[in-house]
Amino acid sequence: MTGSTPARPRILFLSHSHAFGPFRVGSHHYARTLAQRGADVVHLSTPISLAHRATGRVSRPDDAAVPRGPRRDADGVTHIIPRTTLPRPYGPFRVANELRRHGIGPEFDAVLIDQPLLWDDTVRGLTPRLVYRPTDLYPDGVKAERQRLIVAAADGVIATSAEVLHGLGPLTVPALVLENGVDAARFAQPSPEVGPRPAVCVYVGALDGRFDWTQLATWARSNPEVRFAIAGPVAEPPVALADNVELLGPIVYDAVPALLHGARVGLLPLSDDPLNAGRSPMKLYEYLSAGLAVLSRATPVIRADEGAGVFTYGEGVDAGAALDRALRHPSPNAAGTQRASAESWHAKTDALERIVWSVPAR
Repeated sequence: MTGSTPARPRILFLSHSHAFGPFRVGSHHYARTLAQRGADVVHLSTPISLAHRATGRVSRPDDAAVPRGPRRDADGVTHIIPRTTLPRPYGPFRVANELRRHGIGPEFDAVLIDQPLLWDDTVRGLTPRLVYRPTDLYPDGVKAERQRLIVAAADGVIATSAEVLHGLGPLTVPALVLENGVDAARFAQPSPEVGPRPAVCVYVGALDGRFDWTQLATWARSNPEVRFAIAGPVAEPPVALADNVELLGPIVYDAVPALLHGARVGLLPLSDDPLNAGRSPMKLYEYLSAGLAVLSRATPVIRADEGAGVFTYGEGVDAGAALDRALRHPSPNAAGTQRASAESWHAKTDALERIVWSVPAR
């Protein structure tokens, strides 16, 4: 049967990313908003293992920036980033044991898991309402195996895109799509702007195999009068870049709005990695909220809306021509800001709560 919202619900997020680095993900925003509404929220993310530290996948400064033990933030969310010897899913780590170790009772009104590697045989027993919130495609490998176990045990599914939901195959529990949102107030320009912004294209995010360095290099060579500012952790780009490309390195989250306010176009140069087909990138609405036009490779999730300043390439549309149109779009992009305002995390959390508390409990 379905139930009503508890007076002060206890909610656990099992997430792929912690909140002490340069990026914010959907679970961080949901946790923050729910805690502000009075929920008791715990956010447990992927453990940092000795193997990660020994191989350099987690640097010493990054490791030092992450608290050891529970950390309650200003919004009231309790964050836990476990330390383990072996990476997940290997080794003896269990979620329920980790919670008890820190004096946190392992009984929750709802558990939302988006990291397949955090699944273990204790998770189902933590709650009468287990909701899987997949944010990516996992076609094979250990994450795909763990995902199958989660889907078999879950009471409901909330996917971040239709492609991600489709990738799960037939389901026997309630399932729907709830795309990522935006903290619109954080990214809005604090004062009125006079005249168009400079010809700067900006990207903020991960710089892994899902980022198309070749496309970036082509844009830069063809547009020497445009500056391309690329923010994100990268050791060495795999292609030669022109002098008008500036690699800024990782940018702290609080500094991102100011960086965006100095640009005209926000880039999403997605590679042909199949995993990009299901992404619901938060940067789309963050760029729009900050007054930028957006240029992205077209995907099943990201479609052109040129009236709102969203331009796409691929599927017969030349990337160079799309960049030209994005640069000519009215700046700052007031229409895009208006579109993004409807995608706030408050509205998304309203929908999330309706879904979670309507899921039949066990």
